[in-house]
Amino acid sequence: MIAAVRAGDMLLLRRLLEEDGDYDERATAFGVAVQAFQGGIAQLLLMGGADASQCAPDELLSLREAVDSGSPALVGALLDHSIRDRYPASELLEMRDLARRWHEAGAEAELRRRTGSQDDLVCTRVQDDQYYTVGELTLGGMTVRDGHGAILTDLEELLGIRASCEELITRALDRDQDHTAWGRVAILLSHRREQETWTAAETLRADADPSRRLFGAELMRLIELFADSHEEEFCVLAVDALTDWSAEETDNAVLTEVLHGLDSYAGPRAEAALLAHVGHHDAGVRRAAAAGLGTRLESTYLSDEAREALLTLMTDPDTDVRIAACRKAGEAGNGDPALTDAMADLLDHPERRVQLVAVYGLALHDDERCVEGADRLGPPRPGFRDEEMACLDVAWRYRWRRDDN
Repeated sequence: MIAAVRAGDMLLLRRLLEEDGDYDERATAFGVAVQAFQGGIAQLLLMGGADASQCAPDELLSLREAVDSGSPALVGALLDHSIRDRYPASELLEMRDLARRWHEAGAEAELRRRTGSQDDLVCTRVQDDQYYTVGELTLGGMTVRDGHGAILTDLEELLGIRASCEELITRALDRDQDHTAWGRVAILLSHRREQETWTAAETLRADADPSRRLFGAELMRLIELFADSHEEEFCVLAVDALTDWSAEETDNAVLTEVLHGLDSYAGPRAEAALLAHVGHHDAGVRRAAAAGLGTRLESTYLSDEAREALLTLMTDPDTDVRIAACRKAGEAGNGDPALTDAMADLLDHPERRVQLVAVYGLALHDDERCVEGADRLGPPRPGFRDEEMACLDVAWRYRWRRDDN
């Protein structure tokens, strides 16, 4: 496990976490990951049961080194709940100020100041945690990541410091949608259930810049997603706005995000908006439409129009569209023979991930063909256990119910 950490081999580490129950080794590996500035791996170990509190303070990086590194994942690992109380509020405030200096100066400018080098900068894009990427800059023998804006956002939230909505949006839009700074701000603002945030989202919707509209669409989607109920004021506003927006948006990436904002809402207007894009020329838009169809409070409900759309989308030339449609057809769970036959056809698809979702869908319909499909797939692949178990386990549980009867 420690060798896998040193090698930065995430896939091997996932497999070892599935197989090895030595939690002392996980804690040791966590310390090694932090010392190696491997924040994403450190977070994976924490999710796998590593106890950061088993590491003495001198076995870990200082919080200052982590902030200087520009890796939000690394800072997040050092601020894990089990060791967070090691840092007094005064130190957290100092680190907030340090992150702000990096962010306001810009990673490149600060890197040049610290190294004194005027050589060419080497820039790459790297995965920082499970979900987001950051830029990585190397100059004069020093390497940093450009996640200081995200670190600043996290430290402010931890300290209870409320940055303005305008400042946070500016911070997010310094980066793109895949960057952790964007994601941190979108999630934080979506939990502010207040007029200021909603007004900002509406303003972004009307912006001429597609990247600003994209952030507005994601913010509205998260406002709807994190609502306590579909009757909540800002949830209702978000669904109405996204529904209207879907008929107007011309940018494919923005339209995709808008449609994703409708995929957890139960309502005929939202369904009509999704159906209108089933034949869209962009595969990402079609995937979003497929993912949203059939989302009703009654889990077995599927309108005739949605049923026909899913049957069409399960034969789409894009593999991910087929997967999204098959998953939705399975979750409708009403035993419709046309849907189950279409899912069964995907058991022979050449890609394993399509076969997996077909097994999953058939099992949700209590269709016998899921058993043979699961047997053909065999056990989950090493390193993919969690993802594949989510599909295979449903089929295994169906077989147990069948055999018990």
